[in-house]
Amino acid sequence: MKLLYLLPLALLLTACGESDAAPGYSSLLGIDYPTLWFLVVGAVFTGYGILDGFDLGAGAWHLFFRKEESRRIALNAVGPVWDGNEVWLVIGGGTLFAGFPVVYGTLFSAMYVPLMLFLFALIFRAISIEFRGKEPMQWWKNLWDVSYSVSSALLAFLLGVVLGNVLLGMPLDDRLEFSGDWLNFINPFAILVGLTALALFMMHGAIYLTMKTEGRLFAKVNKLLQKSIIAFVLLFAILTLYVLLYIPHLSDGLKENPLLLGVPILAILAIANIPRLVSKRKYLPAFVFSTITVGLLLITAAMELYPVIILDSSGAGNDITVYNGVASNKSLGIMLTFVAIGGPLAIGYTAFVYKTFWGKVRLDEHSY
Repeated sequence: MKLLYLLPLALLLTACGESDAAPGYSSLLGIDYPTLWFLVVGAVFTGYGILDGFDLGAGAWHLFFRKEESRRIALNAVGPVWDGNEVWLVIGGGTLFAGFPVVYGTLFSAMYVPLMLFLFALIFRAISIEFRGKEPMQWWKNLWDVSYSVSSALLAFLLGVVLGNVLLGMPLDDRLEFSGDWLNFINPFAILVGLTALALFMMHGAIYLTMKTEGRLFAKVNKLLQKSIIAFVLLFAILTLYVLLYIPHLSDGLKENPLLLGVPILAILAIANIPRLVSKRKYLPAFVFSTITVGLLLITAAMELYPVIILDSSGAGNDITVYNGVASNKSLGIMLTFVAIGGPLAIGYTAFVYKTFWGKVRLDEHSY
């Protein structure tokens, strides 16, 4: 069932260029298994970006709230859902390892430092949420407030850094292993993508907080939201210009197939609609459009990569594609069956949780 929702993206990806599918791979509805698994991995990570994106953004704003009650309300706005959101990251890592083991090994070798920093930030963010209310001392609460806010912002930034390096490419040898320096991940493009991702998530999170708060805290969040929209639009414009001027391979697919321009155009329209809806205080539609923005931007990135997953930046042509970095045909077939069964269950459970905890935050003895 979930695979049917991915068919429009599949058609877009297969239109990006000629297929060089390895022989022996089965297909479903005319789409080969490696491409289907690419879509599954992309869908899971997109779900993670949308769901954990807003609570990372909300956490990044945490130190901007001065009062104890305001911080507790902001924390409890994400309290019932943050750990469920992170499950999508675990699923994403599992689907990447299971379907594209070569990609998994190469990516973690090349991005070891940022991914280890990401892991430590993930741990500190979780314990900050759980430990903050365990002791009454103010210094204790301040310590975990700083840890929570900094780790949330760092996670959003590092996600962008990893994505930026994947889009840019990395040096690979003839065994499809990383052959660069361990500091290769520090480059202007990746840092710019990281800052843009942080601004996007902070905007996404601020919109979410407007739906969960009221009174003076709502007014404070609304002001922060205005600033985050300006910051994101400026960074997105700079990033787009940088790509067009200095990273031509990320726009080649769009130039060769103008029909694909529809996706980034829709993303730009979605971004433009957010400040319009916010000015009218229509925060739920604004949140929907910020969600659409995250999804469309990631789809645009996927279209520009496919069928390549990791580009060989050395120019030797040792790219890792959906065909030379994929698991066996039998493994993909079994795993796609599990996805078709488990995907709707995971989506249904997530929808149930959000429906259960919908509405403004009310603090009680069970709150963080």
